[in-house]
Amino acid sequence: MDFVVEVYTAPIATDNDTERFPVKKKMSNRYMTIFIICVLFAYFVGGCAVPIKPPVTSEPELVKITSANYPEFIDDMVYDVLEHGILQSISYLNNVPVTTEFRFEKDVFDTAHMIRSLEYFLNFIKIKPSRKELNKFIRSNYLVYKSVGSENPGQVLFTGYYEPFLEGSLEKSAEYRFPIYARPNDLMTINLSLFSQRFNGETIVARYDNQAVVPYYERKNIEYEGILEGKADHIAWLKDQVDLFFLQIQGSGKIFLDNGNIINVHYHTSNGRPYRSIGKLLIDKEKIPHSEMSMQKIRSYLRDHPEEVEDVLNYNPSYVFFKIEEDGPLGCLNVKLAPGRSIALDRHIFPPSGLAYIETQKPVVDGAGEIHEWIDFSRFVLNHDTGGAIRGPGRADLFWGNGIYAEIAAGHMQHPGKLYFLILQPDVL
Repeated sequence: MDFVVEVYTAPIATDNDTERFPVKKKMSNRYMTIFIICVLFAYFVGGCAVPIKPPVTSEPELVKITSANYPEFIDDMVYDVLEHGILQSISYLNNVPVTTEFRFEKDVFDTAHMIRSLEYFLNFIKIKPSRKELNKFIRSNYLVYKSVGSENPGQVLFTGYYEPFLEGSLEKSAEYRFPIYARPNDLMTINLSLFSQRFNGETIVARYDNQAVVPYYERKNIEYEGILEGKADHIAWLKDQVDLFFLQIQGSGKIFLDNGNIINVHYHTSNGRPYRSIGKLLIDKEKIPHSEMSMQKIRSYLRDHPEEVEDVLNYNPSYVFFKIEEDGPLGCLNVKLAPGRSIALDRHIFPPSGLAYIETQKPVVDGAGEIHEWIDFSRFVLNHDTGGAIRGPGRADLFWGNGIYAEIAAGHMQHPGKLYFLILQPDVL
């Protein structure tokens, strides 16, 4: 969620930049060179349209641990949703090249081994094992890797996200005034690796203007200057601008239309601008104390200070465009997220679809919707998602699902914890 005090934090599926599209316009070698120089210049002077991978370091982000240092594996949920999450991971793996490499520290496993690892674990949990049986099974059959964390060695900062339910309309009116935009027809996602191998895996989001490639419009251009009229379809209209902002932060949601229908909207792409946390802004300006920061507190502040809404929201130049899906919510792997079992991590570091285990805290909520206390919990999760600001081995975002509890947990969660990954030992099968 946006409230985290680090330079982040958007959750999950927001600002994924998952597309890898080729450049649609041919360029001469001269213009290609100029273009690449401009891209590099924009990056080194702080250009915001160039998402660059974290720098490669010699330090591993995952470290293999000995069985003597394995945590005691305790799962606080029923296994049904875990089974669903594992099947979603297998579905993803069945659609990736068999030569794909999945890295766990220095160890590399192929697609087939990833599938075997998940299927072996799935077949075991179907018998509903006891805690003792579960730990014996893992120690005998699985390698375990621990995230090195960030500032505090081994510690990972956990935040949360959820699927919001919002009221909307297919028609603009005095009540429904704020549009959910589809991808604009002038937005380009440019694969820089087509120009040079030095930019392997790097993309920019841009538009073509007067024979030049330039960064795409910022939030203020889109929301307050009507710059997208005639360039992007309106998927639906919402009542509240702040609801739209947080829908973009969550990355997906269900819109209950005034005609009785329901549509699932899901992240399609972004304008390529960097995410800037309005929660951090409000803390820095001493509008909300750090100790009280949450999504709910931000909403309350903006509701009480409508004259500040424009400036606060525009502090975050990032803007998300949506598409309609038959089902949802979907993560960046294009599989359905499993409530409480899907997690968003840095896609450049951790193996996608991999089986993970987390230890952190969750809220206990009373009948009035107030958090009574935070308690320790642990469970198995699947790496199904990412986020534009989920960067490094010390960040994780847990998908809580939908409903009142999910909104409360996602809105307030910013707790340290531990993250492990499990993979079947190569000689087991």
